[in-house]
Amino acid sequence: MTLTAEAVRLAAMEVLLPTGATDAFPTLARAMVFDSRQASVADIDNLASGDLPYTPVLALYTEDSTVEARGAAADVRDNYCQMTLEIVGELAVIARDEDIGATYVDAVAGSDPEARLVLSAMMAQVRKELLYSERGRLFRRIATHCDKIEQESHTVPELGLRFQREFMRMTLTIADDELSDEAGLTGRIKTLYDALPAGSYAKAKLTVLATHLAGETRTNLTELTVDPSAGPAAGATLE
Repeated sequence: MTLTAEAVRLAAMEVLLPTGATDAFPTLARAMVFDSRQASVADIDNLASGDLPYTPVLALYTEDSTVEARGAAADVRDNYCQMTLEIVGELAVIARDEDIGATYVDAVAGSDPEARLVLSAMMAQVRKELLYSERGRLFRRIATHCDKIEQESHTVPELGLRFQREFMRMTLTIADDELSDEAGLTGRIKTLYDALPAGSYAKAKLTVLATHLAGETRTNLTELTVDPSAGPAAGATLE
């Protein structure tokens, strides 16, 4: 993955789970927004029970990224870059596998019109927050355009199962990583880092990323040799 693609996901984390939020959350998932993992049994157990028989949950993943040169003569830095941000929304419950005597988190199984509306509302909130809301400007600073959104329900037709889980895949145009001799974060990733509030999850992860990016000291040019015999090929003409 490009570093910018990873930074986009972290920006989305800050938008959907704002630093310091304790009550006013932007989606029905509230604080149950996870980076590159699904909710665990402990996460669900530690959540105060509400009015719903399930827990709305969001999980964000960087699915893929591409870097494509803008033509055969393009400079190494002149690239068209895209990524897919996958947001998995579900109405989670703690299930039990009787065969092994273990519990795990899964989405509600079965058709439930009311649950379906809750899930759809949560996914609509995600789209609004990232692409339209004032809070989402942080995300849009680094994800320059949303080219396509695909949404798919989780079904297993062979078994007649339909889960209250939805996959949202955003195809995004993003900037290329800025190649530099400097150590640490550069370009739009550094701009994002500076804009993130102190104490944010995303800022902490970008701080760790910066420690992995060493700088480079180039060798100074001390001599230039010209070979007088190196001229045009035989038969060539200069115009």
